[in-house]
Amino acid sequence: MLKFLRSVGRYVLFMKRLITNREKFRVYRQMYFDECMLIGIDSLTLVVITSVFIGAVTAVQTTYNLYSPTIPMYLVGMILRDMTIIELAPTITAIVFAGKVGSNIAGQLGTMRITEQIDALEVMGINSASYLVLPKILAAVTMFPLLVILAAFLSFVGGYMAGVWGELFTEFDYVYGIRMGFVPFNVTFALVKAFTFSFLIASISAYKGFFTRGGALEVGIASTQAVTNSCIAVLLADYLLAQLLV
Repeated sequence: MLKFLRSVGRYVLFMKRLITNREKFRVYRQMYFDECMLIGIDSLTLVVITSVFIGAVTAVQTTYNLYSPTIPMYLVGMILRDMTIIELAPTITAIVFAGKVGSNIAGQLGTMRITEQIDALEVMGINSASYLVLPKILAAVTMFPLLVILAAFLSFVGGYMAGVWGELFTEFDYVYGIRMGFVPFNVTFALVKAFTFSFLIASISAYKGFFTRGGALEVGIASTQAVTNSCIAVLLADYLLAQLLV
């Protein structure tokens, strides 16, 4: 327990370093756009594949579990819509995001630490934490909500492909179910989750990589810990946000 509290305190102080004695924002401009490409654009393929299959599987399983002459099939579209927007799109995408982007951030910063590149920046009087980590967090907070929006849309497409093309329900029932009883706040809820999850993943992964000690083996361990801790933080934040906002 004491070790956990020490890590939390160290993490909070690390976050404070990002906004104190930082460089001017124009210094981060190009780094920010580079990180947006690495974090957002390079994750598109994985997000597309995951989202389409999640939508397809959800549609198929929901249809078979609700199949009854007394149950209208448009309920499949309504259930898939709410599950996707509220939970599946932000949370599953966050888990995928943590595995790909989180490990990459931790590995990159860990390598810079053991090769003394971070020490060189500090010798030059640069706030290495802010210079290296702040663009990554800003890029993650910018790109991840966009990925969540794309993931939700592609989940609907996957459900349509599996259900309509597989003749489980009609196109009219599916579209009608998606439109029926729509609550706009659910989209806001999903975006709040997206911003929270992206900050946690990027900051925790950067923290693990930044304080790596040892050699190449420790970089691998730091990357693994970054993914594990990020996933735990995402699930915990998911529960807390559900309690606060629903």
